[in-house]
Amino acid sequence: MTGAMLPVGGELQGRIHVLPVRVYYEDTDAAGVVYHANYLRFCERGRTEMLRAIGVELGEVQARDNLVFVVHTGEIEWRRPARLDDALTVETALTSLGKASVLMRQVVRRGAQDIVRFNVRVACMDLATSKATPVPDHLRTKFEAFVGEV
Repeated sequence: MTGAMLPVGGELQGRIHVLPVRVYYEDTDAAGVVYHANYLRFCERGRTEMLRAIGVELGEVQARDNLVFVVHTGEIEWRRPARLDDALTVETALTSLGKASVLMRQVVRRGAQDIVRFNVRVACMDLATSKATPVPDHLRTKFEAFVGEV
């Protein structure tokens, strides 16, 4: 990645969505290191912006289809600390699509350094029943265009 500014919501670079994130004081602990749970917030934003970039607006899905996507499982690896004022990127890729879920790989980076690696499965949930439900065809088509190992 070059030093060029990315759009506010990030951008698609092939099958990978890249979201810029700046580390603010509120993100850090007393030592100026990003508090571990805040990486989950950064990754949530990355997933939301990835979906927006491929044409899936979560608010519309909820209003029209009465569906939401919820974190079902996740595996996270903290590799090195990020600190106050660091410019990070959250890279998000769709790696597989199940009947009622999507697996995503996310990497938080500072330049070329991996800070955090996160594999997360989000489940499609019907709000009326609070149960997993198949991903509707109109969303599945959008996901399939971006699913693949990267």
